[in-house]
Amino acid sequence: MARQLDDWIEGWLEFQENTEPPRQFVSWVAVSIIAAALQRKCVLKMGHLKLYPNMYIIIVGPSGSRKGTAMTPGRDIIEHKGIKLSAEATTREALIRALKHATGAQTTDQGTFQAHASLTIYSQELTSFMGYNNVQLMNDLTDLFDCRDTWNYDTKDEKKKDFINHVWVNMIGATTPETLHAALPMESIGGGFTSRIIFVYGDKKYKVVPFPWITQEALDTLEKLKIDLGAIYLMEGQFKYDQSFIDRYVAWRHHHEATPPFKDPRLGGYIDRKPAHLLKLSMILSASQSDNMMITKSIFDRALVMLEKTEKHMIKVYAGFGESKDSSVLSRVMSDLILAKDQGVDFAYLMSKYYYDADEDMMRRIWRTLATMPQFNSHQDDLTKEHRLYYIGEQDVS
Repeated sequence: MARQLDDWIEGWLEFQENTEPPRQFVSWVAVSIIAAALQRKCVLKMGHLKLYPNMYIIIVGPSGSRKGTAMTPGRDIIEHKGIKLSAEATTREALIRALKHATGAQTTDQGTFQAHASLTIYSQELTSFMGYNNVQLMNDLTDLFDCRDTWNYDTKDEKKKDFINHVWVNMIGATTPETLHAALPMESIGGGFTSRIIFVYGDKKYKVVPFPWITQEALDTLEKLKIDLGAIYLMEGQFKYDQSFIDRYVAWRHHHEATPPFKDPRLGGYIDRKPAHLLKLSMILSASQSDNMMITKSIFDRALVMLEKTEKHMIKVYAGFGESKDSSVLSRVMSDLILAKDQGVDFAYLMSKYYYDADEDMMRRIWRTLATMPQFNSHQDDLTKEHRLYYIGEQDVS
């Protein structure tokens, strides 16, 4: 059946136009939906490299940023297509059991059928799924991300191991910065698990929508989205690429190695995995446009723009993770200053807001730290004589 829409992700944004979530939330939910439909049935092979179109995406924003509003329609359409999802709250044992039962079939290069175990984790409150400091589950998810042909895992009987063949796990979740900082142990930051995650940060609504009416036009688009998602669900086999992609990717890869986008050591693991993230995203964007399973220069460039726009705010997610005990409060104060814009904030306001989390000495250290940063400025008001702290420019993410 011919596609109903020129591009699935653009159609999803059109369907969600009369909603409040930041557009980056809506776009990455669409990415995860397409990934959920492709499963392990699709693969990209580049020499020794073999990648599958699964992604770990975590939407991060303060309460009221409409994370759930962005995610709910995504779950609805995935369930409508019968794509296998995990429970929102689970244990390690329950996840393994769900993965064992998430069986499907695909055609091999030899024309035979092969079973695969493909599962999408879709959690509107990530800590309901992950728990807090759940190192064992994070280790399992780290292993599962790489889609091994055979995934071995320890059973309750310490002397025995079990296995699942041809695993594939895709994940999207949502949380607040504070909850994320509480859920992930400090030693996990920058390592194997977080390097596999695309953190999508947003703190401002796309627009205010007092009455989020669903128009007939939006309903018509939704029907087209359902039809096209069914076509994506039927896709299987190898993604191909043309010479324009090869030339562009090789040039970008050399540039990336010479000029990494971040100097922050907490993002070192992510930088190393960025090429894999881009190739996975390129597969998904190709599937969004057509069934031809072709990756071109234009598709790679679109993936690069989408990822780098997301990276500009990714550092805000990592800001609360640091050796200093002040780091979590400091990152929240930075967010306050950015939201306050030209009005700035005074010391009394910060103390009244954070008196549960910071004493006067800590808050003065935070004030002095921010006042020395080029993105912030502190000066005395001529009329009130009080000192105020201001945000004066975008954060330097390099």
